[in-house]
Amino acid sequence: MKLKNLIERNCKLFFKDKGTFFTSLIAPLILFFLFIAFLGDVYRDSLTDVFEGIEIPKRLVEGFTGGWLMSSLLAVSAVTIAFSANSVMVQDKVTDRFADFCVSPVKSYQLALGYFIATALVTLIVCFTALAVGFVYLAIVGWYLTFADVMLVVLDTVVLVLFGTALSSVVCKFIKSQGGITAVETIVSAAYGFLCGAYMPIASLASGIGDALSLLPGTYGTALMHEHFMGGAIDEICADLAGGEIYARKTREGFDCVISFFGNEVPAWACYLIITVTVILLVGLYVLLLARPWSRKRQNKKEKV
Repeated sequence: MKLKNLIERNCKLFFKDKGTFFTSLIAPLILFFLFIAFLGDVYRDSLTDVFEGIEIPKRLVEGFTGGWLMSSLLAVSAVTIAFSANSVMVQDKVTDRFADFCVSPVKSYQLALGYFIATALVTLIVCFTALAVGFVYLAIVGWYLTFADVMLVVLDTVVLVLFGTALSSVVCKFIKSQGGITAVETIVSAAYGFLCGAYMPIASLASGIGDALSLLPGTYGTALMHEHFMGGAIDEICADLAGGEIYARKTREGFDCVISFFGNEVPAWACYLIITVTVILLVGLYVLLLARPWSRKRQNKKEKV
């Protein structure tokens, strides 16, 4: 069985389970509308507070708020959906198909990459669907993205999906039951948004907590999303204001468009580097964890024969 066949097989298994597929697809959209209904006013008020009573056109406010909501949604979904998509590997363990693969002639790294790539593809499909809905929403309420911003948002989505896939792959390696993956999905869905600064700006937290969260790679991906979704609206708001650069800087810092590591601002290229290196390390660890046990099982099987 070639790597391509493994990827196709894992993708088909995920989409065959209609309940899991539609839950994964609908979850980001439900979260998006919940953000609009319950958190939209909070961020509108926070933006007004930054500009100290300066009147801002409604379309700019909505464009800024929509950018925050979409960037937060995608930053969280890229990780949480990856855990859901990785349920295929866990299900194979439950049904003993995993054990069959262990004694098959397929190379262990191909089996590992088969799960990884399939999970990444499934997560990308769901996240790009949510992204398309977000773009339509921003076009209605206030579009301030340039073509470069759109391309960077797409890049950010791909990078965060790879990060989420790598992280979930390592974690799911140790899960052996359907109840276990359900519990992990619940914990990740509840906690990750706070840890990466998606639900609440890290800048609004105590300095010690902010420094601790700056150690987590996911915060840098969220910051990139915030800047590329909201940067155009911030620049437009500040364009004609006296001291506009100061206001723009204050807004970016207050809404996590820029992230500091123990007081030192981290540039965008460094954010990409941090996430990329993290993905490489996690993928290497994941392949190593899956390959070594499989090699031993194959050897044991041969000895018994």
